[in-house]
Amino acid sequence: MPQVNWLAVIVSAIVMFGLGALWYSPMLFARQWAKAAGVNMETMPRQGIPLVMVGAFVLTLLMAANLAFFIQGQGLPLWGAVGAAVAAGLGWATFSVWILSLFEQRPFAYVLINGGYLTVGFALMGLILGLWH
Repeated sequence: MPQVNWLAVIVSAIVMFGLGALWYSPMLFARQWAKAAGVNMETMPRQGIPLVMVGAFVLTLLMAANLAFFIQGQGLPLWGAVGAAVAAGLGWATFSVWILSLFEQRPFAYVLINGGYLTVGFALMGLILGLWH
């Protein structure tokens, strides 16, 4: 089993979660995402948001741990770790979102916004995990 730096996993999850807060904020893609996802921000219930955020962070932490095991198991140098992370973000996560969006009949903007977040987020996690192994 590969040696994983758990502090790097936690930090990379925090960074990706922070990216999500910025990515889906009104400063960047909140309005475009809501339209593409078919979400009405004014009528969306707010009482469950804290639980959603906790769940999202736990899942982000699991993604970071999974990526750490994948990268460390390969023994990759920094550029290889970032490349593998981008490949995971684009090739697995984004393409999975794309497949789901086809069945959900979401516009391509949905794929670009969510896939862009996943690809950039995975790249950042790969950078942190690659630098700090």
